[in-house]
Amino acid sequence: MASRRGRNDGFGPDDGFEGVARPLFVVLAALVAVVALRLVWLQVIQGPSLAASAAAQRTNVVAVHARRGTIYDRDGNVLAMSQACKTIYCNPQKVNDPNGAARILAEKLGGEASSYLATLRGDSSFSYVRRQVDTDKAKEVEDSLRDAKANGIYFLDDVKRVYPYGAVGSQVLGIVGTDGDGLSGLELYYDDVLKGTDGELVFETGSKGTPIAGTSAQASTAQDGTDIVISLDIDVQEAAERTIAKGTEDFDAESGSVMVTDPKTGQIIAACSTPLYDVTDTSKIEEGATSLKPVSSSFEPGSIFKLLTTAIGIDDGLMGTETTYDVPAYLKVGDDYVSDDDGRDYGMDMSVREILRRSSNAGAALLAQNVIGAERFSEGIARFGIGSYTGIDFPGEVPGLVKTLDQYDGASLGSMSFGQSLAVPLVQMVKAVGALADGGTLHAPHFLVSKGGQEAEWGPAGQAVSAETASAVTDMMRTVVQEGTAVHAQVEGYDVAGKTGTGEQAGETGGYIDYSYVSSLIGFAPASDAKVLVYVGLNGTPYLASASAAPLFSTIMGEALSDLGVAPTN
Repeated sequence: MASRRGRNDGFGPDDGFEGVARPLFVVLAALVAVVALRLVWLQVIQGPSLAASAAAQRTNVVAVHARRGTIYDRDGNVLAMSQACKTIYCNPQKVNDPNGAARILAEKLGGEASSYLATLRGDSSFSYVRRQVDTDKAKEVEDSLRDAKANGIYFLDDVKRVYPYGAVGSQVLGIVGTDGDGLSGLELYYDDVLKGTDGELVFETGSKGTPIAGTSAQASTAQDGTDIVISLDIDVQEAAERTIAKGTEDFDAESGSVMVTDPKTGQIIAACSTPLYDVTDTSKIEEGATSLKPVSSSFEPGSIFKLLTTAIGIDDGLMGTETTYDVPAYLKVGDDYVSDDDGRDYGMDMSVREILRRSSNAGAALLAQNVIGAERFSEGIARFGIGSYTGIDFPGEVPGLVKTLDQYDGASLGSMSFGQSLAVPLVQMVKAVGALADGGTLHAPHFLVSKGGQEAEWGPAGQAVSAETASAVTDMMRTVVQEGTAVHAQVEGYDVAGKTGTGEQAGETGGYIDYSYVSSLIGFAPASDAKVLVYVGLNGTPYLASASAAPLFSTIMGEALSDLGVAPTN
């Protein structure tokens, strides 16, 4: 009987199993190798960067601001200091009641509730709600939010700038931004000293950006800034600001400027220009208010420049205070004729003292053109620092527009002799006339007295003229105040030396604007031993200096002498 073979649908050894299994094994091994290599790549090669990326996605880094250094005035009064406060922020992903929270924020912090909703409903996991909130106010907000069970709003320790004397000295002190950077004034100039070094606060967050309890860490500690003492006297500063603000209005001026210094050191006791602003409310600042015009703007100085013209002639031995000249009614300067403001239409013999007393333009031009000469004049004003930076420690100083000798034309010498055909920041005149008050020695006008308890070093900045020349010009300045154009600058009980200036303003299309002057007065007291120098200027006023800047000078000088305890001399 024939045997029956059973059916076999599989593969047996005889059916080529090894030939099929071997390729399958190779494929599986290759897949395992690829997976292993991928794991090595992810864990070893890319692991650190992926871990850092993951950590970055679940952390928020917030700056911890250092306490800025305190600014003191010359008498130790605190002018600007840092105060603890709170910054309020939120995680919009966790704000459970945006409308309710917005109502509470508006009630406690001001503004409309709708203005807070965009922040509370944002797409990010971190948004500022309000920065630099007083701690008491922040506590009220926090308590109200907790009572209302409004979640997702948090509070961070912060510091902010406060000003015990309010708006006084705002231009000098300057503005500090919410990030703790100085933006203007001394806060900007000495930012690297005052600011210190900020730290960082790291918030570790969950998948939705929610801060994880117990995982916050301060990555670095803030290093507080350094305290500084400046030369301002807050009482004199207040008097200067009050007087120039009223004077600008009373005399229809576009703006006004004041600078008060100790001429023997260069320390600035007060400085301001209009429009003023309030550093405690920076939401309302007029254009140009943050600039200190005596430093950052150039003007034709006018007749106060005659002090330098006469000083140069006397110092070079070309004239004395009583040397007399025949001064014509009209003197040719370039293609034009110069005359005096008093309308004199006849020639007159005048001493150098009389030229200053009357503030004769023709007389000053005659001295420059016929006696001093262009080369001596150019060298002389350079010795006074005219056309150069003064070295003041304040941002925005400009050097002015002053022709060099090779740029002089036929009118330059005569015009410059009485303060036209050049434009300088008026701090240059403060420095130059300060030299006349201190035996011819120049001092850089400056604010810094000390930092971190270390006295600042401000040495002399050169010698403009001899002590004898400075004394001679000072004596003529006494005459100007006692019986000349500056009689309204007198201060009862004090020997005052001064000089008026009424400089015409140049128009944008050339020529000068009728009845628009830079009316100024600069002077010092006591004349024989100067303790205070005052410059007052009104820009764009129709009034001559004798009737406008002079009485303002008298008010400010009187306040300064009294506040600084300078004994009467007369």
